[in-house]
Amino acid sequence: MTSSVLPPLMKMELVVRKDGTTCFVYSEMFDLSGLGAAQIRRASLVEPDELGRWWADLSLESGPVLGPFEKRSTALAAETNWLETHIIASRQ
Repeated sequence: MTSSVLPPLMKMELVVRKDGTTCFVYSEMFDLSGLGAAQIRRASLVEPDELGRWWADLSLESGPVLGPFEKRSTALAAETNWLETHIIASRQ
């Protein structure tokens, strides 16, 4: 009997506006080069503190500082969730 382990579900919220432009949180998960030229800008910072805890600073988008998180991956997930909920959705 062979068993396989499926990778975790990968998702990316991508908003296509009426004018054809797109808005999304950048990820290398999918090759989006077919969408055309990209304008990429920093929306937040995920950094550790002196105790090794992770913080997601969303002040570049007038957002909160989320954390602390024990794992960087948890801080990144919180960052993405906040950006998708508050920035991406509002730019439709």
